[in-house]
Amino acid sequence: KCGACGPGYATPLDAMRGKYRPREEIVYLPCIYRNTGIEKPDYLATVDVDPKSPRYCQVIHRLPMPNLKDELHHSGWNACSSCFGDATKRRNRLILPSLISSRIYVVDVGTDLRAPRIHKIVEPVELFRKGNMANPHTSHCLGSGDILISCLGDPSGNGKGGFILLDGETFEVKSNWESEGKVAPLGYDFWYQPRHNVLMSTEWGAPKAFKDGFNLADIEKGYYGQRINVWDWSTHAYIQAIDLGKGSIPLEIRFLHNPDAAEGFVGCALSSTVHRFYKTEKGDWAAEKVIEVPSKKVQGWLLPDMPGLITDILISLDDRFLYFSNWLHGDIRQYDISDTRRPRLVGQVFLGGSITTGGPVTVVEDKELQCQPEPFVIKGRRVPGGPQMIQLSLDGKRLYVSSSLYSGWDKQFYPDLVKEGSVMLQLDVDTEKGGLKVNKDFLVDFGKEPDGPVLAHEIRYPGGDCTSDIWV
Repeated sequence: KCGACGPGYATPLDAMRGKYRPREEIVYLPCIYRNTGIEKPDYLATVDVDPKSPRYCQVIHRLPMPNLKDELHHSGWNACSSCFGDATKRRNRLILPSLISSRIYVVDVGTDLRAPRIHKIVEPVELFRKGNMANPHTSHCLGSGDILISCLGDPSGNGKGGFILLDGETFEVKSNWESEGKVAPLGYDFWYQPRHNVLMSTEWGAPKAFKDGFNLADIEKGYYGQRINVWDWSTHAYIQAIDLGKGSIPLEIRFLHNPDAAEGFVGCALSSTVHRFYKTEKGDWAAEKVIEVPSKKVQGWLLPDMPGLITDILISLDDRFLYFSNWLHGDIRQYDISDTRRPRLVGQVFLGGSITTGGPVTVVEDKELQCQPEPFVIKGRRVPGGPQMIQLSLDGKRLYVSSSLYSGWDKQFYPDLVKEGSVMLQLDVDTEKGGLKVNKDFLVDFGKEPDGPVLAHEIRYPGGDCTSDIWV
């Protein structure tokens, strides 16, 4: 056992198969009230996921924020496996940006893992004043000890794909990360890979466009993204844009976990495609479409063609399986990516969605299914909405799923989800041949929260997970 190591694990396979890797016992989820009609501050929920615990599948702690309408969204760590070589670092602070208010909460999870408390609040004016940035989204710790946060816009709500750097000790805003000059037009998620001197970022949309819902006309106005943006890791310069097609809206981006790998995948929401990006022989970067989910021709919906809407993707720590959610169609998919250029579908399960039987939508042409899926019911609860955020256990055997995307879009596309609250589910994963199966004993119903319903979003483990840890 490492006697002088920092947080996380030395390698992805150590995290997956290591002797000292514990099973997840609790998870954290931000719970959102914005657009529900309930005037209460968002909170961070701690959920017991230990089957041996008497409080299994229960919210065991709630940490309310001191402000209204933050729209808590994604979270990250002050230190993770990128800091493994530094024994002075601890994974004891959860970085919790607010997508709409632009506030950043630093949450102390080190004093009591099961009862987090607020350590510091970075007010929006600090982002505005020191970086001319707003709408923070993805947070990753760096090997240097600092924290890098991607942003979606400027303080006026215009699209702007830049980054804010936080001091890893004081959590003060230090500056922008990107060098002066050309910046990406839009922002969203990112992943970095120092061994190839690169950071890759993606594009959702301009905050003024997506804030209150989705309007198809905003695609033509250029308010929604279509590029992977490539940054030089050492100089922080914006060096390349990989165009994935107008209206594609590339969201979550993942390098393979192997830090030597010069490739990864990005999920595009509106085009419902997954692209493999890779380093070319010339040394620049390119992308190729490797998965496409066909749209379904429908009646009774806002458009005649319904996309799957790929909203979250992740890769198992051994780089063998790729998972993603189709929020509108309602399914989770598992692909074997042993051959990264030819992913092979090996698991699929429907967990709700917009095309279930008995609903307002009729499918008139479907290139994949013979009939519309049945509504998803678990423990007597008919689940509204569709599968959205996903998180895989370190050993790859359990996939956790939550159903809220973003409150403004939840309200537009799944009004029953906003009225009834979201859920968290768990799928059992076949890690040998592939395959997904719903755990019928697992349900966290956020519609039954004491001051609910609420919309629970991204899932985090205290010990790190497939989407927070980067190996350098």
